[in-house]
Amino acid sequence: MAKLVVDNFSAFRELEGEKLPEGDWMTVTQEMINDFAKATGDFQWIHVDVEKATKHSPFKKPVAHGFMSVSIISKMLEDLIQVKTAQMGVNYGLNKVRFPSPVLVDSRLRLLCSISNIEDYGDTGLKIIWNCTVEIEGESKPACVADFISLMFE
Repeated sequence: MAKLVVDNFSAFRELEGEKLPEGDWMTVTQEMINDFAKATGDFQWIHVDVEKATKHSPFKKPVAHGFMSVSIISKMLEDLIQVKTAQMGVNYGLNKVRFPSPVLVDSRLRLLCSISNIEDYGDTGLKIIWNCTVEIEGESKPACVADFISLMFE
């Protein structure tokens, strides 16, 4: 999928209430899971011990951290849409977040997203609420569902 490119904040505001194109698939590798464990200090065996997970986990494979699913939303949004005049974007927070299904190593994920709200933030910014679903290829339930809030500045 080609990135959706929007010229400026005025054009971006027209996307409020709209469903965005589906994101590209991305594979969750064991290396990514291990790197997330290093970054967060969460080395629970179900994530990082491939041999033990294969033998003892009900999933028979390592599982990505739930918070990894929500953490990659920023990257998935960056890959999905660009506002040419935006100089900077930052994460502002999250509203409702759920992890309906585990993400097994080597799963493929993609972002399904709509913009539920855009409002002014300061003199040159916008506060955006993105309704995000991180879909798992071949699974009926998503990895993550979240109202993701970001700020964008011209």
